[in-house]
Amino acid sequence: MAVTGTPTPVPAGKRERRGWYFYDWANSAFQTTVITVFLGPFLTTVTEQAAGCPLGADECDGVVHPLGLTVAAGSYYPYLVSLSVFLTVFVLPVMGAITDRAPRKKPLLAGAAFIGAAATIGMGFVTGQRYLLGGILFLIANIAFGAAIVVYNSFLPQLAEPDQRDKVSSRGWAIGYLGGGLLLALNLVAVTLLAQEGNPQRTLDVARWSIVSAGVWWAAFTLVPLLWLKDRPGAESTPERGNVLTDGFKQLGHTIKHMRAYPLTLAFLGAYLIYNDGIQTVITLASQFGTEELKLEQSTLIITILIVQFLAFGGALLLGAMATKLGARNTILVSLVLWLVVVVAAFWLPEGKPIPFMILGAGIGLVLGGSQALSRSLFSQLIPEGREGEYYGFYEISDKGTSWLGPLLFGLIFQLTNSYRLGIVSLVVFFLIGGILLAFVPIRRAIIAAGNTPPTLV
Repeated sequence: MAVTGTPTPVPAGKRERRGWYFYDWANSAFQTTVITVFLGPFLTTVTEQAAGCPLGADECDGVVHPLGLTVAAGSYYPYLVSLSVFLTVFVLPVMGAITDRAPRKKPLLAGAAFIGAAATIGMGFVTGQRYLLGGILFLIANIAFGAAIVVYNSFLPQLAEPDQRDKVSSRGWAIGYLGGGLLLALNLVAVTLLAQEGNPQRTLDVARWSIVSAGVWWAAFTLVPLLWLKDRPGAESTPERGNVLTDGFKQLGHTIKHMRAYPLTLAFLGAYLIYNDGIQTVITLASQFGTEELKLEQSTLIITILIVQFLAFGGALLLGAMATKLGARNTILVSLVLWLVVVVAAFWLPEGKPIPFMILGAGIGLVLGGSQALSRSLFSQLIPEGREGEYYGFYEISDKGTSWLGPLLFGLIFQLTNSYRLGIVSLVVFFLIGGILLAFVPIRRAIIAAGNTPPTLV
């Protein structure tokens, strides 16, 4: 028999919250080392080889034919990102429904995290022209990454009271940036010591094993939250060992109907999915933009991303503190204006000049963590109690490396114009539309409508 009502909450202690923070530390290695730095250039190079272009060529106009489709080699990776997010539209909401109905969340977190880590480690086998294997492994890893984040995010409302969630969420993002930055720094050392000028195959091999290192890091540090977090079943969970997967699919239909009763929550979610799609596209494709359009060395890209990572640590805490004065929504709107400046400035970056690229990276770092952390905590206020997993399943469709409209637009513009600059500047539309929609959402009324108590400032 299903449990009705809400179980008596046990206050979260410091150790449990630290365990929750540590999953950000663990998974940020995938986000930073794999998605942001190495995978785009690595998989693009493998694809270019499959398209008949010599390794180390400055430009490649070749095409590949995955599943009989004709795809420009430079568009393969952006299209893969879009495809992975299209698939998550079906997977993540179901994962959220399963999370809310399962009596234990930690096994779900472990399963998704270890599958994603294993697929990432499997990138060690992507050699020669095996671009299809690389694409399949990326799809598995990215979908599993998102599924694990759905479970992870569902812990937040149970670990912090409404007035504390901005702080707790921001701290988790900040610690994640430190973890991701530390592994990336180690990989920078590997690139510096092992890569050889004039030997593109050696550089490609170093990139591949750097990707593998992120999978090992992800799996190893996931053990900490699995040990320190407590299983906290929600109001929708059931103690019975039924077919949770089947129930999850059934619950998905109920979730969609249920969400229609909260139009203001849906309004925020729509605004978030738009502006965060732009953020995730910048993160995902920045490395490819730097190597292919700006002709920057991989070491330059890694140093820039390190700047982003460590400034994002402070930026997340800074914007979290700003939210206590302005409210989370207003602080997010400020960050979106800064994102607009970043995207427009990227269009004018000079080729072969690392310093302007690094300065722009510093600007990204200051707004990156805060805009995402505050969005996560603000959304937690808009979820009816006991349905955290279900709602975060839809939220995660555009979070931490998952976006589809932005990469699709980016890939299409490149295929039509052969210009990465036009692709990057096209992203302004996401920040403009998303920001405008967010500005019109009555947040306090939305929180009350979801049955929650608003914090002092929203």
